[in-house]
Amino acid sequence: MDNKEQQKQQSKSALDNKVVKPLDEQKQSHKERIQDSWYRCEQFGLDHNSRPDFATLPKGSLNDLMDQHRSLLETTENEVLPYYENILSNSACMIVLADRQGHVLNTWGQPRFGRAADHGLIGGNQWTEMGVGTNAIGTALTTGEAIQVGRDEHYLRANRFMVGSASPIYNTKNDLVGVLDISSDAYLPQDHTFGMVKLMSLSVENRLIFSAFQQDHFILSFNTNVVSLDSHWSGILVLDESGTVVSANRRAEVVLARDLALLNINQVFDIEMREIRHHPPSMPIKLRALGRYQFYVKVIPPLQQIMRVPDFRQRADYVPPSNSLKENTKISEKVNKTIPDNVIPLDELQHGDEQVERLVRQAHKIMEKDIPILIHGETGAGKEIFVRSLHYHSSRASNMLVAVNCAAIPSELVESELFGYEKGAFTGAQNKGSIGLIRRAHLGTLFLDEIGEMPMAVQSRLLRVLQERVVTPLGSTETYPVDIKLVSATNRALKKEVDAGRFRQDLYYRISGLNIELPPLRQRKDKAKLIQYLHQRLRQEEPGPELSKAMLALLVQHPWPGNMRQLAHVLKVGMAMADEEVLEEWHLPDDFFEDLHHKRSADTALENPADGTNEPLEDLIPRLLNEYKGNVSQTAKVAGVSRNTVYKYGKLK
Repeated sequence: MDNKEQQKQQSKSALDNKVVKPLDEQKQSHKERIQDSWYRCEQFGLDHNSRPDFATLPKGSLNDLMDQHRSLLETTENEVLPYYENILSNSACMIVLADRQGHVLNTWGQPRFGRAADHGLIGGNQWTEMGVGTNAIGTALTTGEAIQVGRDEHYLRANRFMVGSASPIYNTKNDLVGVLDISSDAYLPQDHTFGMVKLMSLSVENRLIFSAFQQDHFILSFNTNVVSLDSHWSGILVLDESGTVVSANRRAEVVLARDLALLNINQVFDIEMREIRHHPPSMPIKLRALGRYQFYVKVIPPLQQIMRVPDFRQRADYVPPSNSLKENTKISEKVNKTIPDNVIPLDELQHGDEQVERLVRQAHKIMEKDIPILIHGETGAGKEIFVRSLHYHSSRASNMLVAVNCAAIPSELVESELFGYEKGAFTGAQNKGSIGLIRRAHLGTLFLDEIGEMPMAVQSRLLRVLQERVVTPLGSTETYPVDIKLVSATNRALKKEVDAGRFRQDLYYRISGLNIELPPLRQRKDKAKLIQYLHQRLRQEEPGPELSKAMLALLVQHPWPGNMRQLAHVLKVGMAMADEEVLEEWHLPDDFFEDLHHKRSADTALENPADGTNEPLEDLIPRLLNEYKGNVSQTAKVAGVSRNTVYKYGKLK
């Protein structure tokens, strides 16, 4: 067998031997993966107080290991990390590259963890589950899949100062060769960090493919968008001179959803190899894949053009796979029923409030229609929680939910953030331009929170997007089609804003298909059960005390001007102060009692309108202390204030 045939057989073996996990493992949730890892740690004899055993390599052994992985190191440092320099330089994080045994090969970035000897993310240290417990690097190597390990998800308490996001790296033979990790002790956006490390590992794999094959093979890059052909998330196929697929990246196999090993290119795209050989490399082609999917394709010819005499004889040892254009192309449309841990199930958004139950049912049904949803409600009432639940219980759940707080983006940046921009479109623009938030939501859900704060100029552009379903980035004349489910929210009376000329009337009627009013917490009929439900969810995140009947009654009395957001804050503070003891009034923050006192004072004024004045605290507290003979708890309860406030104003008369 000649070298070419041997290489082809190795390529087939590599593609055929790619690890495909059983269906039950594919469906495993993040929580189950962490639980499985903790079980393994117990079997290793570890406990939560064990000290990490990094099995540090001697310096000479580390140098040998780095020489062995020189290609992987140089590809990561020189060809991948520069693309993420702007993002990483503004983040308090550390990039770690480890080999397939978990040995740290190199690190980048400035950690805030303190001494390297303490945090252990240094060259030569080994991060395996057996030695270091559940951790992003070791668990990614064990499972062969990307994973994010939160602070308290680490098995060893010694590692709970950080969050780790890791993704395995596979070479051109689909062998696991290492893992890329982003670790930080800062509260970075976790979804963003996890997505970035997966993209970075894919980038490394793509560059390894180019290094191995670009010299004498044709490489096809394909994507659904012509401007994304050079991006790291494009699919990649490697072809020999006859058009046989000898290698592919993971993205290609995921997008095309089939085994690509040794297929001919005409079985994947509606094009023949002879057309590819003569196609200009700088001109993208629009092709149909597997008889149904439209892609833009870029042809990258070999660096070394090899002239060969054509041979039309059939090789005896090669049997072309059957043309399966009509077979195995149907992609399952079954909706994934698993939802992220931070998403509340639809049936848990209400606990006996008929109004909320009705609007949940309406919104859930409208999510599948081409009708926008406009949510009215006070700040903190749970609008984003509501929308996240709607998205993950819809047919768009597998695509992105992009949430935009229109009030949080500086007015001069709203246009560029929403619609994207071409490189150099304005001073300070990124060199590569930006796709924009609306296009990121393509095939998913776009949630525009506080839409009443959107500048008038941006309202005009948004109206055009909603009418024509296309986006034109700043500095560009090209338009890009978008398919989005639009959900908007506001705490303003938009009709009054329209009358005042601060909101476009035509935009208002474009976004207000189904109008729903999310009631404030103080008006909820299920307030007591809702408080208990939120308390239980917080206890699942971190152990805490139970709610006594007296404490629940006190919480139910509160006016909650900050709604669900304030309730979560008060419960978290109280649980942290109680430290798993009984939750008492003095554990709660002072502003909780100030709100409660104002409510009781207002109620008293309504009951006794002739009184007309509310007794100031500096008079009320000493008076009550005298009445109750110095009993601080009773005084605080009657006054509707905290014990600290009693001590502050309490001068017995």
